[in-house]
Amino acid sequence: MSDAFGSRLADAVAARGPLCVGIDPHAPLLQRWGLPDSAEGLARFTDTVVDALAGTVAVLKPQLAFYERHGSRGIAVLETAVTRARAAGALVLLDAKRGDIGSTMDAYADYLRPDHPLAVDALTVSPYLGPGSLQPAVDTARQHGGGLFVLARTSNPDAGTFQHAMVSGSRARERSVAQVVVDTVRAWNTPGWVVGDPLPDLGAVRDVASRFGPTTGSFGVVVGATLRDLDVDLTGLGGPVLAPGLGAQGGSREDLRRLFGRDAAVVPTVSRDVLGAGPDPAALRDAAARWAEVLAR
Repeated sequence: MSDAFGSRLADAVAARGPLCVGIDPHAPLLQRWGLPDSAEGLARFTDTVVDALAGTVAVLKPQLAFYERHGSRGIAVLETAVTRARAAGALVLLDAKRGDIGSTMDAYADYLRPDHPLAVDALTVSPYLGPGSLQPAVDTARQHGGGLFVLARTSNPDAGTFQHAMVSGSRARERSVAQVVVDTVRAWNTPGWVVGDPLPDLGAVRDVASRFGPTTGSFGVVVGATLRDLDVDLTGLGGPVLAPGLGAQGGSREDLRRLFGRDAAVVPTVSRDVLGAGPDPAALRDAAARWAEVLAR
């Protein structure tokens, strides 16, 4: 991968729009498609989705857990799908939510290496073992042009139990855990910032938005599209926001505008509203195209 993930994402969005479609082959969905809950059913499902969408959608987001539950044969299905999806021009964001320390995090970060059997463009990660725990993934992403989306402010009902907890920093300013995550990712996208430096102060951040463009950073955050209010400050994030929750989960284009405005580099995610249109490939393409049209208004 010669270009950084942020640049590749900006190019994909410019060419195809910002839509990300999740690939979530859980057992009830396989059943609705008339497929067995087996590696064979998983392969038929995944092949259909990739064939239908990889040529037109900017980002495909397979959920790793649904492949792991079928063992080595499930992982083999995902390996093939990732290769085919990227060959068709889609970026692949592996929804793995990995987070650990030391050599274990090094191993998780290997998904971003081009020589990995399951090499992807970007990875979702969890920060709750501390910002330093993710440094191996940051280093690997920088070395190989990969991207990270860090869980910051999710919209599941009890997320605030941890994410709203307040912590004090060296400047004696209390911030929520979610805000510390955002500030950490902002630092990763700040030229000249190095590990060990204080996190950049908002007042010193020049960019007031994270628009898609040549300078879009490769490090983003996950912020739910179904939040009642945006209770983290994304000013000068410098990278993209992955916004899951559109469609069946209740999120809408209006929610995206309300939470993020029109200028932020937001990657809205739809899963059930597109996958539920299957197994007919044309219906899948039509469902994705309808959402792309809605987001373009």
